[in-house]
Amino acid sequence: MTLTIGTKAPAFTLPATDGQEISLENLKGRKVVLYFYPKDDTSGCTREAQDFQALREDFAAAGTEIVGVSPDSVKSHDKFRTKHGLDFPLASDETKAMLEAYGVWVEKSMYGRKYMGVERTTLLIDRDGRIVRIWNKVKVPDHAKEVLEAAKALHS
Repeated sequence: MTLTIGTKAPAFTLPATDGQEISLENLKGRKVVLYFYPKDDTSGCTREAQDFQALREDFAAAGTEIVGVSPDSVKSHDKFRTKHGLDFPLASDETKAMLEAYGVWVEKSMYGRKYMGVERTTLLIDRDGRIVRIWNKVKVPDHAKEVLEAAKALHS
């Protein structure tokens, strides 16, 4: 499924770090940065998480929650958060149902080998649960800053 700007973000409920459960319904009324990443503790994913963490207070000041999502287990997410001092939730989609609903579980290719994996993608969702911005095939450097600027500019 291809998501488009202006449509409702697909509903989800996922287990998350610190024994939490994250759902789109529980985030209503707040702006949400939903970022999808391939794997805990790999270089690009660590850098992306650290960049969002460094701007955490600025996102909070802009009334915006940050939620990271990958197919890794909650146990893996908890270790990753502790190791890198992250204080925003990481949700686990081991079944990949939510990743598929958001269109980020895709066929990838490396060295001629095809496999399924997460395409690094970020969505900005408004207070009503509508998608207002989509970043596909994210390049990590300066990405969190760009997302922050978009969140600040979103007044709804």
